[in-house]
Amino acid sequence: MSRYHGSSSAGRAIAVVADIMALILGLWILMYLLDANRGNDLVQFVHDAANLLAGWSRDLFTFDEAWARVVAGYGLAAVVYLFIGHAIAGRVGHR
Repeated sequence: MSRYHGSSSAGRAIAVVADIMALILGLWILMYLLDANRGNDLVQFVHDAANLLAGWSRDLFTFDEAWARVVAGYGLAAVVYLFIGHAIAGRVGHR
């Protein structure tokens, strides 16, 4: 059963894309905080994808601590993608 009861497949697809985008950003935050090996191909892929998704927000904050900049910049992008993606999915599902 869909999380969006009675919603269209387009709405579900939009919500899934937003969830995946937020997941990638959250995964990068976690990898950064746990000091993941940047030489690893998976870590590098997640980092590159997160940089692409958070290009507009990753340098938005100027905290002294690098971890705070990462959490705030990438976290803001994740929250925005979730909020906007699910709002659009809800609207598409009710048309």
